Amino acid sequence: MRRTFAILALLGAVSIGAPAWAEDKPAAATETPTVVAAPAATPAAEPAATTAASAAPAAATAAPMPVANKGDNAWIMTSAALVILMSIPGLALFYGGLVRTKNMLSVLMQVFVTFSLISVLWVIYGYSVAFTEGGGFFGVLDKIFLKGITVDSVAATFSKGVVVSELAYVIFQGAFAAITCGLIVGAFAERAKFAAILVFMVIWFTLSYLPMAHMVWYWAGPDAYLDAATGEAATKTAGFLFQKGALDFAGGTVVHINAAVAGLVGAIVIGKRIGYGRESMAPHSLTFTMIGASLLWFGWFGFNAGSALEASGGAALAMVNTWVATACAAMSWMLAEWMIKGKPSMLGAASGAVAGLVAITPAAGFVGVVGAIVIGLLAGVVCLWGVNGLKRLLGADDSLDVFGVHGVGGMLGAILTGVFAAPSLGGTGVYDYVLNKVGDYDMTAQVISQLWGVGTVIVWSGVVSLIAFKLVDMVIGLRVPEEEEREGLDITSHGESAYHY
Repeated sequence: MRRTFAILALLGAVSIGAPAWAEDKPAAATETPTVVAAPAATPAAEPAATTAASAAPAAATAAPMPVANKGDNAWIMTSAALVILMSIPGLALFYGGLVRTKNMLSVLMQVFVTFSLISVLWVIYGYSVAFTEGGGFFGVLDKIFLKGITVDSVAATFSKGVVVSELAYVIFQGAFAAITCGLIVGAFAERAKFAAILVFMVIWFTLSYLPMAHMVWYWAGPDAYLDAATGEAATKTAGFLFQKGALDFAGGTVVHINAAVAGLVGAIVIGKRIGYGRESMAPHSLTFTMIGASLLWFGWFGFNAGSALEASGGAALAMVNTWVATACAAMSWMLAEWMIKGKPSMLGAASGAVAGLVAITPAAGFVGVVGAIVIGLLAGVVCLWGVNGLKRLLGADDSLDVFGVHGVGGMLGAILTGVFAAPSLGGTGVYDYVLNKVGDYDMTAQVISQLWGVGTVIVWSGVVSLIAFKLVDMVIGLRVPEEEEREGLDITSHGESAYHY
């Protein structure tokens, strides 16, 4: 039976993992990867690339170490650049268009500098903490300042004997970390101190993003799974949620729910904007918001399809799912809003597209096209409720609806991944790296694993965020003075204006 390889391995059964190209991201890279003689099969039942002869038994003499494929390397580096484009200028313009004119530049500044800050921290210690073997929650500092990583270092993919250059993997994962932190600023836009935001980001990145990335995406790599015994041993070195069997193809838990919970906590702790509910706080430029949403959609192909870590059919599946789910969500949000309010809006269509992107992220490489369509259609309607009905219930001034879109959409996608990953519903199933085939699928067990992921990130990010915000508030204060907020953060915080009329 029938769960992820982690659960089965812990039970002493056959170890089962994700599809060869589609499980959670691999563990830290190694300069001397294990090479197995027996090749893995892809979900399509085609033999995966390997440097050993396909017929050679596992006990045969080890073949030469695998060398990174130039095509896979090119795809990972291209995908990393696409994810960077999502942050700057994609996310910055999307958020910037949603605030008032007097705060446009401040939002651009917050996203741009947050991206820069996290990029530096990722190289210094972030990559090492997230992607080295330690405990179930944190790695170690063996690769601080990328120590020991050279142009010849390689990282595992999801096929036995197939690797990519570790430096490419470093920047790809670093781009994920940077945009995750950037997402948070939208929840308390137009009222937070710039210095307070940066200090909070350092704390939250260290104590929430890095452990969540380690919990979900760290594992020993497919080559460690030679038989049930080695598979069980390898699973015990993986992250906590990986061991629980949680599937997250590209960041539904690690990125979206994680950031959304932090944003919601920040919106509550910092308080509502002056005039909230009484004064007009309409977006000042839906043109910029549409451009930003379009850049996000474009860059998201690198975000999701790049997470296959190979230029493969699995990457193509993730790309198609990202394309169609997003389109479905944009349509369903727009149509629902049209029926409710009597008119379709550009803001609704753009918001729906982002909701679809968020919801398909954890599922992109695990579900079939029909599953992606269903997830997209549901995401548009459910997230529309998230930014209206749920927002009123919570009573928080989540300025740019970070929780309503990224939190609600992320939870929806994470849970439905457990449903639509089922081969009977067109999904890929969960891959068995010992038997080199897709294992039996237990939908109930997988949904429970998904709930473990959702529940863990809500609690973890919520606690870390609350402590971090309170600490920053005590030391330097979170909110700008009332007169500065009324004048606008562009001038009062940065001495510049986005526009000169």
